[in-house]
Amino acid sequence: MQQLNDIVDSKILKQYNTQEKRSYLGASSIGDECIRKVQLQYMQKDQKVSAKQIRTFDIGHCLEDLVIKWLRIAGFDLKTRNENGEQFGFSVANGKFAGHVDGLIYNFPEEFPDKPEGPALLEIKTMNHKSWNDTQKRGVLVSKPVYYSQVQLYMAYLELDRCLFVALNKDTSDLYFEIIPFDPGMAQKYSDRAVQIIKATENNELLPCVSGDSSFFLCKMCGFRDHCWKEP
Repeated sequence: MQQLNDIVDSKILKQYNTQEKRSYLGASSIGDECIRKVQLQYMQKDQKVSAKQIRTFDIGHCLEDLVIKWLRIAGFDLKTRNENGEQFGFSVANGKFAGHVDGLIYNFPEEFPDKPEGPALLEIKTMNHKSWNDTQKRGVLVSKPVYYSQVQLYMAYLELDRCLFVALNKDTSDLYFEIIPFDPGMAQKYSDRAVQIIKATENNELLPCVSGDSSFFLCKMCGFRDHCWKEP
């Protein structure tokens, strides 16, 4: 019944649009190919999203909780909250640049080959079959550079030297695991990018778009398209 779909979608969008917008530049998006898109998010510009996108995002959060449950069953000693019940994360530049992590691993299962010592970052993503296959084939650095930059920043600010990246295939329930070592150069690159975005925004400077053509495929799919191509 399409009418019920429309009712649910309209309520989801209404609830989404009344939520308080994030007031800081988030590490999760800093590696996006378009630096202007990241800046517009930081500027709290309205972003066009569909109810389906919101549902997909919410489903991802629920599935991440399932992955954490499975890891604990497998023998991982991990925490997702600190002593105050808050997510682990970082906040710098007077709160202008921040990020929150899925968890910290304090011990790997005894059966784990070459069992790492000390805490490690835990990052979980859910993907469709095509995206998951590409990640498994090419690795996070090549297939998902946005995720790679995200975990590098987390490791830098939390002073960790490795990350366990877990990808759940939403279509098949298969899991992909990858140990990502800390890359100081990459972390510095994207930390500098965050500074660039914050300073440009404070100086009322709009950073360049990824393309000079509004028909470019990334621009056509972007929720900030109107801000780039229709606003003076």
